[in-house]
Amino acid sequence: MNDDTPAAAALARAVERRDATDAEAKALASSIRIRILRLCLDEALSNREIAEATGLNPATSLHHVRMLADTGFLEHQEARRGKRGSREIPYLATGKSWFLNTGDMTTEMLEAFTAEFTAAPYEERTMGRMAAMLTEDEVEEFRARIDELFEEFRSRRKKDGATQWGLFIAMHPSDPHAR
Repeated sequence: MNDDTPAAAALARAVERRDATDAEAKALASSIRIRILRLCLDEALSNREIAEATGLNPATSLHHVRMLADTGFLEHQEARRGKRGSREIPYLATGKSWFLNTGDMTTEMLEAFTAEFTAAPYEERTMGRMAAMLTEDEVEEFRARIDELFEEFRSRRKKDGATQWGLFIAMHPSDPHAR
């Protein structure tokens, strides 16, 4: 593959991740905060809107929003008028989490995905599972191709007629004799 291809550039960006600080890792160590980031990815939402979407009370939601804002994962936008004329501050995700190594967040990621997945209409969900026999080189090739695909579609943000879809991919060795 030529180093000037979009796929090579995408893979290079994926590899340029840095380790999260303790505060950043703590901010992302919550399935609800991961969900908040997803909610605010393409649309700035106020704390009230976030609380409604997540089923939290506004005070609890604000705690999570402030932690994400204080660590740079959310940034406040220009204040606006809410439903009853009150002043609301909307928040938009910065995308910063995409470029961090956060350590093992398996439980938080699975919980966030499960909450979002089960809330989606059954008819619109897609799920698959497979086992593949792969050599070490093939595992690395598969991971690189997944990273390239993630980066390609992650970089496609808002556009007319587009709807945000959640995607979760996990990969693990599954040799039944290795236990």
